[in-house]
Parts: sequence; C-alpha cells; structure tokens
Amino acid sequence: MNGKSDLSRVALFSLVFVSLQTALFADQQRPNIVMIMADDLGFECIGANGGTSYKTPVLDKLASEGVRFEHCYSQPICTPSRVKLMTGRYNVRNYAEFGLLHKSQTTFGNIVREAGYKTCIVGKWQLGAEASLPDHFGFDEYCLWHMLRRASRYPSPGLDINGVKKDFAPGYGPDVTTEYAIDFIGRHRDKPFLLYYPMILTHCPFEPTPDSKDWDPESAGSKTYKGDPKYFGDMVTYMDKQIGRILEQLDRVGVRENTLVLFTGDNGTDQPVVSMMRGREVAGGKGKTTDGGTRVPLIAHWQGKTAKGVTCNDIVDFSDFLPTMCEAASVSVPTSQGADGRSFLPQLMGKQGKPREWIYVWYARNGGPKGAEFTRNQRYKLYRSGKFYDVEKDVLETKRLDQSALSSKVQAIRDKLQAALDQYSDARPEKFANWKQYKKKKIK
Repeated sequence: MNGKSDLSRVALFSLVFVSLQTALFADQQRPNIVMIMADDLGFECIGANGGTSYKTPVLDKLASEGVRFEHCYSQPICTPSRVKLMTGRYNVRNYAEFGLLHKSQTTFGNIVREAGYKTCIVGKWQLGAEASLPDHFGFDEYCLWHMLRRASRYPSPGLDINGVKKDFAPGYGPDVTTEYAIDFIGRHRDKPFLLYYPMILTHCPFEPTPDSKDWDPESAGSKTYKGDPKYFGDMVTYMDKQIGRILEQLDRVGVRENTLVLFTGDNGTDQPVVSMMRGREVAGGKGKTTDGGTRVPLIAHWQGKTAKGVTCNDIVDFSDFLPTMCEAASVSVPTSQGADGRSFLPQLMGKQGKPREWIYVWYARNGGPKGAEFTRNQRYKLYRSGKFYDVEKDVLETKRLDQSALSSKVQAIRDKLQAALDQYSDARPEKFANWKQYKKKKIK
C-alpha cells in the first residue's frame, strides 16, 4: 500500500471515530425521560400537596428533592387529557371522540423517536383498538390495558404486549406493566429513552391491591364498575409504591442522574371519593370543569439539574408537557404542532422562564362541534358563557361574579381572559367538529 492510501484510510478512520464519539457524547448529554400519569388522581391526593388522607411517601420525597407545582390543570376526563398531553394541542383542534387519538396527529413519542430515542408505553391505552397504533404514534414497545380488548385491569389481568394478547392469572395488572417498564429501562440504559407510563391505578373499580389485608390473588376482578371507595387509599399507596420501583430501577442501572422524571394525574379524583387536604374536605370532581375535575398534581425531578424542594406557582396545562419534553431532549417542536403548549423546563431548572398568564380549555367528552370552554389564571376563571368566578374563594363555582361590581384590577383580568377566549372562536376544524359524519364517509 502506498503512503497516500494509508493516510486516507487513517483520516477516514479518524473521522468515523470522532463522529461516533460525538454521537455517543450527544446521547449521553440528552436525558432519558420518564413521564408518569396516574389515572383519576386529583391534586388533593398527594401528601406533598397537603393531602392527609393517603400515604404517598415516594412522591412526597420526589417533591422534596425536585419541583412541585401548585397549578397544573388537565381536561376533566381521561381520553381528552391523553390526547392533549400526547399531542401538545388543545382539544378544540384535534379531539374526535372518546377512546380515540386520531391517526393524523403527531405525539411526543413520534418526535423524540425520530430524534433517536428508544420509546416505550406501558399502562392504560384507550386511544383506539388497533395493534399498530402504539408504533404509529411513536412507541417502539408497549404493554397495555384497554387496547385490543377490555379485560380485567387489576387481578387476573388481560394485557396486550407488542401485538400479543396475554392473560395473567394469578397476577396484578399494575405489577405487570411496572415490571415491563423496569425491564425496558434495563435494556436501554446505554441510549436515551422515553418511557411513558399512563398508569392503570387509581381508576375504579375500587378493589384490594396485593398489599391489602383482604387481597385475593385468585380473584377474577370486581364485578361492579365502581367498587368500594374504602379501597381507594390502598390503591393510591400502591400507585406510589409502583413509582418507587421505577425510581429504584433508574438508580440500579445508573441512569437516575440523567433522567427527567415527570409525574401528574390525567384528571380529578372520581366522584365517590372524598379526601382531606389542608384541613378541608375535597370531593372528587372527575368529569367536571371545576378544580375538582381538572386540578392535578405535577412533580418534576432531574437529579442534580432541577431546583430542589421548590414550589412553583406558575400555571401549567397539559399542552405544555410536549414542548417541555422536547426542550429537555434538545428537539424542536414541529411547526405542524402549533404553539398551544409552552415549555416549563426553565422553571424546573430554577429559572424564570416564560410563565403563562392564562390557560385555555375546550372540553366535550364525546367530541362534536361545541364544547365547554374557559380560560383561567391561578385565581379567576371565565367561561365562554360569560360566567366568571373567583376560584380561590369559590372553588366549587357556586356564585358567579357580578361584572358590574368588579374592581378595575379584576375587570382588567376578565378582559384579558376574554381576549384569550376570543382567539379560539373559530379554532374547531370542520373535520373534528363533524367527526361522526366524516367517520361514516370514511374520510381520514
């Protein structure tokens, strides 16, 4: 071989080596993301938020080591919340019907997978009954309840795992999904990964967990949809325990310091449940547009990066999670997603960021042209109907404020909320507004 050829090969090898090193370094710098969302768990259920009815030591510790938000708001019920969180868009733009995420939509799974992340979703699906949908929406692997079928979710569960229906008897659904998540973390510790865990707990039926005194491993599951609310406390604590198992695995495989952990709930607590928080009773308000149905916990932790033991009063809604995860992963939000969401990553790092002045909600459980609409800040709330409330003083929204009696300061707030509402007067696309007709015509 001549000298020039040898030099060319050396140069090429060096270039490849440097490229590989650069890619490895970039991967090491990009954090893993673990997004956990409990089912039917309102703000009042967490000890760190002032809840006193249930034991949540894992989340309380996570809050003491990270950032806890006072004002995070979801949609009033599950599918609308999932669609909003996964796409970063207000329901007015893309919500079709209950139990469905429209195939035209892009999720945070799609975005970060395209950027090189390994992705996995475990827990509850309820977004369409096709085995290909998790992959379509950006997830390499899945272990899900309520996708291809609706079997028992708790004892003797029936789950769908990467296209295969599997039954576990005896077994406990939340244990199976958590164990899959733990295995996924172990298998992908050397590359950046996204684990999305929309939990099965704490949704009804309310029934014993494996830690309950009257747990029956041979049970086929509750025959009543709601069950007995006395078990709700056991379910909350078992949910907390499952989160602890995820955190322990992050520690075990050595990736905790490079993992952003986000925890929230998909909507308020179910209506049969009454909890104590900060010395007052809080009735579950799932399905309602009041705080009882929409105020949910938000705790964030990234070891060594997030502020420690901080309470943030900035207002956050579910459209904000996608841009937050994208910013953490150093990925741009596609222009097709619009600009509904706003990243709260700076606040997690102890910076001021660009906090919202208001959030907007459009809600209709079953879709359609019209929905309940409101804008709000931390204290005041204005509905499209004109009803205006001081939620801080009237959390159940029993007495609307008299506009003629507002102070100039409160009137200015109302005007700002009205201007925000006006931005979305014509935001509902015809396809989604008339989804039932489009669906009959099989128009995608």
